[in-house]
Amino acid sequence: MTGREKPGDHASFLRSLRAVREFRDEPVPREVVDDVLEVARLSGSASNRQPWELVVVRDRAALDALAGVRGYAGHLRDAPLGIVLVMAGEREEQEAYDEGRLCERIMLAAWAHGVGSGIGWFVREGRAEAKRLLGIPAGRTVRTAISLGYPDEEARRGRGAPARKPLSEIVHEERYG
Repeated sequence: MTGREKPGDHASFLRSLRAVREFRDEPVPREVVDDVLEVARLSGSASNRQPWELVVVRDRAALDALAGVRGYAGHLRDAPLGIVLVMAGEREEQEAYDEGRLCERIMLAAWAHGVGSGIGWFVREGRAEAKRLLGIPAGRTVRTAISLGYPDEEARRGRGAPARKPLSEIVHEERYG
């Protein structure tokens, strides 16, 4: 914080992050992508191992192919840009935790620039197919792709905000129940 903002300003920004799966046909500027990647590079990880590499995909044919593999990453098809997370594949539990942290940081960094994002997963044989399409070595783990682009607000109109459970249904004080 710089002293001019209030904590509520930051919390409001965090609350404004939403999944975006419809994008305008407009490229994300290189300087924005570079800033997002720098935030990713500085993300924390267990034992500071930084067990990730990132594949930035802009090629339309590659995004279409990735959108078609088994899983839940079809939104890559309409995104101007995708980032596929490549984990080291050495410490499964720690890397799964680090991967979640990294995804959220990428998505928040993009949103700070007005760029929307959607998270997707490759499952079962889709993981191997994504690795094949991107030339990723066999020992690495690939399961997550993030689509990025400027939100198509027109496509989102009429859908309404998704309902969220009230805090009283998800928060327990001192003990569960």
